[in-house]
Amino acid sequence: MSVKRRDLVKYFEQNGFKLLREGANHSIYTNGTKAIPVKRHRQLDRITANELCKQAGLDPVF
Repeated sequence: MSVKRRDLVKYFEQNGFKLLREGANHSIYTNGTKAIPVKRHRQLDRITANELCKQAGLDPVF
């Protein structure tokens, strides 16, 4: 099962993360202390989405 990228980004933004910059293949989101790279694909694997949540210190919800 896959997760829409916009749902993951929305979850990050609801928890205090903001877009820091756009890289070549990733968008970098930060909350001031942690920087999380999010691939720029329309869909992400559910496992990848949950790992990004863990890296950000958030509960994995996908």
